[in-house]
Amino acid sequence: MPTPYRKILVAIDGSDESAQVLSRAAGVLSGNEGELHLIHVIEPLALAYGADVPMDVTDLQTGLMDQARAMASRYAAQYDIADTNVHVELGSIEKTILDMADKLEADLIAVGSHTRSGLALLLGSTARGLVPGAHCDVLAVKVDQKSS
Repeated sequence: MPTPYRKILVAIDGSDESAQVLSRAAGVLSGNEGELHLIHVIEPLALAYGADVPMDVTDLQTGLMDQARAMASRYAAQYDIADTNVHVELGSIEKTILDMADKLEADLIAVGSHTRSGLALLLGSTARGLVPGAHCDVLAVKVDQKSS
């Protein structure tokens, strides 16, 4: 009999599809003994747009982090996820998710699968990219673009 999932790291981006990924992850969690963790990764603007950003983007980056924390907290509240299990990180998306999964000793990473909008912008190729480096199972949730 397979071992149940007890610690799941759910990668979200704040789109409508994030709710579907979180719902699926909650559905495979091992009852009351398991715990969900949320992660939202923001790539540094210098990384996303090249190192030659012609202005100081510190305030913009701080604002993005604050917005991401608020968004992640709203998702966490829907599933009674403790604030300590909500992770908003700055870094390379795949590496940051994998590093957090290792740090938490997660036994599953849940991420949205490839779509043409929403999660695809952030997590489309990430689902494929996580598998080779993951030390745990990866659940690629095929999100339904027609529902919210």
